[in-house]
Order: sequence, then C-alpha cells, then structure tokens
Amino acid sequence: MRRRALIVSMAVIVLGALALLWSRTSNDGGPATPIYLDETAAAGITHAYDGEFPFFVGGGVATFDCNDDGFPDLYFAGGERPAALYVNESTVGGALRFVVKPSSVTDLTLVTGAYPLDVDNDGLLDLAVLRRGGNAILGGLGNCEFDDVTEKVGIDPDADWTVSFSATWETGNQLPTMVFGSYLVPDTYKCGTNKLWRPTGAVYSAAVELPGHCTLSVLFSDWNRDGRVDLRVSNDRNYDREAREQLWRIRAGEPPYEYRAADGWRDLVIWGMGIASHDLTGDGKPEIYLTSQSDNKLQTLEPGVNEPTYRDIALARGVTAHRPYVGGDILPSTAWHPEFDDVNNDGFIDLFVAKGNVEGQIDYAANDPNNLLLGTADGTFVERGSESGIANDARSRGAALVDLNLDGLLDLVVVNRRVQVEVRRNVGNGTSDSPRTMGRWLAVRLRQPAPNTSAVGAFVEVRTTDEIITREHTVGGGHASGEMGWIHFGVGNSSTAEIRVTFPGAAPGEWQAVDTNSFYDLQRGATPVRWQPARDRFAGD
Repeated sequence: MRRRALIVSMAVIVLGALALLWSRTSNDGGPATPIYLDETAAAGITHAYDGEFPFFVGGGVATFDCNDDGFPDLYFAGGERPAALYVNESTVGGALRFVVKPSSVTDLTLVTGAYPLDVDNDGLLDLAVLRRGGNAILGGLGNCEFDDVTEKVGIDPDADWTVSFSATWETGNQLPTMVFGSYLVPDTYKCGTNKLWRPTGAVYSAAVELPGHCTLSVLFSDWNRDGRVDLRVSNDRNYDREAREQLWRIRAGEPPYEYRAADGWRDLVIWGMGIASHDLTGDGKPEIYLTSQSDNKLQTLEPGVNEPTYRDIALARGVTAHRPYVGGDILPSTAWHPEFDDVNNDGFIDLFVAKGNVEGQIDYAANDPNNLLLGTADGTFVERGSESGIANDARSRGAALVDLNLDGLLDLVVVNRRVQVEVRRNVGNGTSDSPRTMGRWLAVRLRQPAPNTSAVGAFVEVRTTDEIITREHTVGGGHASGEMGWIHFGVGNSSTAEIRVTFPGAAPGEWQAVDTNSFYDLQRGATPVRWQPARDRFAGD
C-alpha cells in the first residue's frame, strides 16, 4: 500500500510539473507566444504622431484610468497635430472599444509625450504633458475632465524641447519632485538643460538646472535598494561629443550630484533613447535596459558592490536587438521605447522594444520591426515578434504594454511616426472570439494616504512556489510614454500566491495570501482587497 501511495504521489508531482511546463511553453518547446490582433480601427481609434524635425523624437502615449472604472484610458501625443484623449469602453475579455473625448485642455498641439501621476494628492490622476515649448500640468477633475494647473502649482512651462519626464516623492514634501528632460535648445543644434523641480510647500518656485547631453529618457529609481532614489539620465550622443549616460544622486537638502568614476560609475556613450528597469537576477535590485542605435545595453550591478558599478549582459541574455530580425536588412536598428512585462503570463519577464528609423537615415535600417523578446527559464530571451504579429514596417516611437480589457492579458499600444497608431489585443494562444490567457496572472493597484497617493517608489513582491518576482513602482523611463494603474504579474500555473509591499519610507510588509487571475487594491497598512470590474466579471477563474 505504501509503495502504491508513493507511485500515485510521484505521478501527481510529475503531472503537475508537466502542467507547469505546458503553461510556459509552446509546441516547439520554446516560450508560449501570444497573438496580437490589430483592433485599432475596430476600436474606434484614429490618430497619428506627425511633424517635421522637432518631432523626429518623441511620440508617446499615457495609459491611465481617468474615470475610476478600472479600465485604462489612452492619451496620445500628436506632434504638430493635436493630442487626443480616448476613453476606454471595452468589455471584460472582449474586443477593444474607445471613444475620443475632445477638449481644448487636452487637445494641445506640439505634444511629444505624457506621464500620469497624482501631483496634487487628491486621488485623481493628473498628466504631465511634454511639449516642444510650453510643458503643462493638467489636473484631473474626474470623469476624464482636466484643468490646466501649470501656473497654479508654480511650474514654468518655458520654451524647452521636452521629450522625457520622471517623478518621485522626497520625504516631507507635499508635492512630487519632478524632472523635465530637454533635448535640443529649440532652433539650434545645442543640447538643452534638464530641469529639476522641487516643491516649497504646496507650490514650486524655481527649477534646478541639471547639465544634460540631449536627453531622451530619465528615471528616478532606487537602484541599490538603500531606500533612496537617484536619477538615471539617457542621452543622445548625436549632437554632443561630451555626451554620456548619467546618474545623479538626489538627496533632500543637498544639491544634486553627478556620479563619477571615483564613485564607481563607468562612463557609457550611446545614442540613448529609452530606459526600462526590472530585477532579472532575483537580487531585488533592478537591471537597466537602454535603447540606442545598433547597440542596446542591459546593465547589471557588479556582484558585491555598493557603488553604481555596472557591466553589460545584453549579449549573454540575448537582448542586443541590434538588427532587424525579419526582412533581410543588415543595417543597424534604431530602438526607442523599451518595456519589461510578462505578456504570456508564464512567470518569466519579457521585453518589448519599439523601433523605427529616425526619418530617412541611410546608415540605419529602413524596415525595422518592433521586438517581442520572450523570457525563458535560464534567464535568456528569444525573439517572437514575427510569430506574435507585431512585426510592423512603421517608424515606431512610444508604446505601452497594458491590459486594456481587463482579461489578464497585456495588450499593446504603439505610437508610430506619421502613420496610424497601433492598438493590438492580446488573445493569448486563442482567437478573437475565444482568447486564452496561457498562464495565470495577478494585477495590483497601490494606495496610501497623501502625499504620494499612488505609492510611487514602492517595491511589490509576488511569491509563488517557483520564484519571487519584484517590481519597482516608478514614474518615468520608456520613451515619452508613461503608465499608471494596474501592476501586472504573470505567475505560470500558480492558483495562489503571496504578496508583500515595501511602501516608500517603510520596512517590507508581511506576506499576504492572494488568489491569482485576480485584481487587488493594496492599501498601506491594510489587507489586500479583491476588486471586480464593474461591467462584467472575468469568467476565466
């Protein structure tokens, strides 16, 4: 009897392992590839980012919930055309549907990108809108209505050519510390100066200038998990022979300090365009992916150091993505927006990279499709852009991986230069009528009392029987594109998981059990509260 019970027990273990393997792999033994269907026109979206030289860079999208229904809405930069706000009217698990919401406040021209955050701590998301002259802070009023509060909060809109943004909350401040990254000084070929805005009480008074080198992406991040954030700056070397990647130490009551070789910082010179961060090694500290022309980088800290001493592991991990993977063009790629997330819910992080020729550079690939690099069990990535259906021939810029219809599958939004944006629905390994989620998932929103109601700067950990996945909650990075809302985790075939949050300025919380294939609100100091979409309940549990 004991032998029979042992055989049965071993069979159960083997079947469970096979089920996990099946959920994480495709028929050819590689990672399961999701299918992305182009539903742009059917969803009611008609928009393009356009313009001459000042809009060769930029072209972002902000994804955020502006009417508190849980569904992400979309705000597109337009360049010389007006920007546009699209309200999400999709049903859970169904086809995507959006309705444009015209407004003189949001339909600004000269917009290069936008980032959502709750600037005034009223629980409603606002927009930091980046422009080629005249940056704006649009205050959320609810129901996707906005008011221009730029002057009210004391921000000088100035005349900078702004393409990048990041924000954090420093201890004791009511308002966020914000950085607007400048590219060129308008009508010149001279790099602009980045502006660091720190509040004085309930307003801002004057910006601190940070020397840059034609900045295209900035990100506040706690890179070494010491509880404090610093500012990573990615610069385009095209116009500045002194250009290099930068890391600024930002400390309350101190002037900003640029890390140097004496601090362990290693100079890196690239055509810096976008920043993405994620803990790939499991040590709790984020690795940094930097997009460029031909030589994308993946940086990890040297083992055992406390200094910002990074080495490159892009080649070892398979994410150089330096040439087109279809079409036969052997010229180098031009990469813009990078983003880490789990698009097939197998528990291994994936990487999307938006690509496209600047305008007509003959030394770089003209047909340069976007990358979908799927993570594998050994930490490397494999290209599946063509198989997933995203291998476009447009000149892409900003983008977002975001669950637009709340079915647990991350959809894809891409802003293209001069031609229609792309809004693609992830149907997993199913069809438009019968999508399949592949692996299981978990999505969470963070809440805490003012200031910093969205808990920017928190670290969220999800623990399954297989692994611990760590995400840092940031505002910034990418290329001109910001996201605020559900933080997504793929968990393979785990039906339950544990989650804990290290809220800003606090010790790590307790591990708390949650069900997967679920949405949760995580309020500081409270137990997780499961959330259900107001329109339809997800039937895939």
